[in-house]
Amino acid sequence: MTNTRLAIKLPGLDLKNPIIPASGCFGFGQEYAKYYDINRLGSIMIKATTAEMRFGNPTPRVAETPSGMLNAIGLQNPGVDAVIAEKLPWLAEHCPDLPIIANVAGFSNAEYALVTEKISKVKNVSAIELNISCPNVDHGNNGLLIGQVPELAYDAVKAAVSVSSVPVYVKLTPSVADITTIAKAVEDAGATGFTMINTLVGMRFSLQTRQPIIANGTGGMSGPAIFPVALKLIRQVAQVSNLPIIGMGGVDSAEDVLEMMIAGASAIGIGTANFTDPFICPKIIETLPEVMDKYGITDLETFIRECQEAIRG
Repeated sequence: MTNTRLAIKLPGLDLKNPIIPASGCFGFGQEYAKYYDINRLGSIMIKATTAEMRFGNPTPRVAETPSGMLNAIGLQNPGVDAVIAEKLPWLAEHCPDLPIIANVAGFSNAEYALVTEKISKVKNVSAIELNISCPNVDHGNNGLLIGQVPELAYDAVKAAVSVSSVPVYVKLTPSVADITTIAKAVEDAGATGFTMINTLVGMRFSLQTRQPIIANGTGGMSGPAIFPVALKLIRQVAQVSNLPIIGMGGVDSAEDVLEMMIAGASAIGIGTANFTDPFICPKIIETLPEVMDKYGITDLETFIRECQEAIRG
């Protein structure tokens, strides 16, 4: 049964609760549907999709870290046409009322536009998550991510927004000197909101080989260790922009959800925690009302509004 205390409304997204499995940590939903009814979720961010099929980076591409993990998957996916033909129809059949957020990745503005235009026209896609901040691929900009340069970020977002049939949320990287300059550029380009943060960049080495454990050298670091970083950056962006934020980065409890909302988020992405506990999302949904009661929170819409009024005065 849906608990109306947990309901959240964002542009393009009418969520029964704020819990959204993060892109790359939940496949296309089918994998986790074996374990529980994924219709209980607020939404799903499907795996990053590019114009053509990608095999991703060479293995090994995952390494454990204290309180987290490194990954360098490299945007492995079947390509946008296969996603539209094979993955989204399954979700439409089994989860007709579940808002789907399609993660769009690319290596050029033309690719961002192409994939966005195609996938945003699919009936059960409610919003786009524009991935301008993947740390595991070379975009040909002298090693820079598109999301690290305001001008590049603006152009990429503008290209996607101009052809999208649904709201576009932009995924921000933490690997910048001043995240507010990127947020402002993205907002100026027409973004509907932000998802943040993407992974930090890290390394692990093998004592036996003295080489990086990740074949790619570096990987994106995620998990509870990055939670305080996510809170800081979410608060910084919330202080300069009124656009909604889907917060993520190390969340693995109902308490974390509420703390990230205090920082400035309106909905919450759950990533690495899905690997340590496949049932983490429904567990958080179940425990949220009890934790809300503990802290005198009647409903999330009111709580979020109060938190954001405190941030913005």
